[in-house]
Amino acid sequence: MEATTLQRIVLGVTGGVAAYKAAELARLLVKRGIDVQTVMTEAATRFVAPATFQALTGRPVFTDLWDERIDNGMAHIDLTRDADAVLVAPASADFLAKLAQGAASDLLSTLCLARSCALLAAPAMNLQMWEQPASRRNVAQLKADGVVLLGPAAGEQACGEVGPGRMLEPEELVEALEAYFQPKRLRGLRVLVTAGPTFEAIDAVRGITNLSSGKMGYAVARAALEAGAEVTLVSGPTALAPPREARLISVVSAQQMLEAVEAEADRADIFISVAAVADYYVLNPSEQKIKKDAHILTLELAPNPDILANIGSRERPPFCVGFAAESENVEEYAELKRRRKHLPLIVANAVQEAVGADEVALLLLDDAGRHELARADKLSQARRLIAHIARLYNARHQ
Repeated sequence: MEATTLQRIVLGVTGGVAAYKAAELARLLVKRGIDVQTVMTEAATRFVAPATFQALTGRPVFTDLWDERIDNGMAHIDLTRDADAVLVAPASADFLAKLAQGAASDLLSTLCLARSCALLAAPAMNLQMWEQPASRRNVAQLKADGVVLLGPAAGEQACGEVGPGRMLEPEELVEALEAYFQPKRLRGLRVLVTAGPTFEAIDAVRGITNLSSGKMGYAVARAALEAGAEVTLVSGPTALAPPREARLISVVSAQQMLEAVEAEADRADIFISVAAVADYYVLNPSEQKIKKDAHILTLELAPNPDILANIGSRERPPFCVGFAAESENVEEYAELKRRRKHLPLIVANAVQEAVGADEVALLLLDDAGRHELARADKLSQARRLIAHIARLYNARHQ
């Protein structure tokens, strides 16, 4: 699927406690510049008033198949004709059953049946309802029909029970919707990403680390998922939530990261080494906290293994991409690193501008030369990087 600019969606809201989350979802979509047309079932209006969505979206809300505000009486057709997608959130068990059977008993179910655009649904129901054989059959049928199901998540429910059936959070739904419209350039490929800093112990509480936040690596993992890849994320200590669909392997030290990457490398088609790995580790860390005294403390350091070099020197390595964060002579030092490690691509940036920041300028260096990516947020940069990687990878494997 090639890129589609997401400009307008129909937001369908069905009856359920999770309907209150749909209001926040509408707000987030509008904040991103997306035109949101809300259509509610009668049951949904028992949970959230239509006026709420009208205020948030700036558009009238439709609930009635016979609404006279549509001049030709064809609301079920007209409302989706210029939409990029219909997103039903929450999608109740009853509504999923209607979709699976092709029922058209109200405005929302009718426009879903009459639509000519993509249909996505975010299930939300009690865990027993979700696990019933009838629900499982409906879900299987919807997937076979090409309906994209987002979630559900597992967790505490309004009824007090804990398990699968919760609607995804609004932020997660926005991410999933954006991901759906990204080109699937890496479909069927396995991508291995490292992210964050490493931590090399000095004693029981202290260590050597760096200021890496992990934001760039996590953005690259998300962009690879959006591009259709199966992603394994090997992460050092960060405060970030990993992309929901990524397989996460948490590590602390450079040696642990190396072991994790080596265990996964044979399965990977592409390896993107974003992590800021500590160059040195302490030879003899103390198992106990070292007490402060008036004496000078001397640490004996030894070089950590070069993870990227180790993977790149394999007999049949994956397509390897490196990162170079430099404080001076950025392009020169990055290109030397690329040639020394025989990399098809390296991503360079000035460390002063990148560490912990939400925006960054990147320089891509490959066999064809230099490619500048002007300063932008890290997810946008990650998407551009993934597009560049896909072009290089496909050129090698044609």
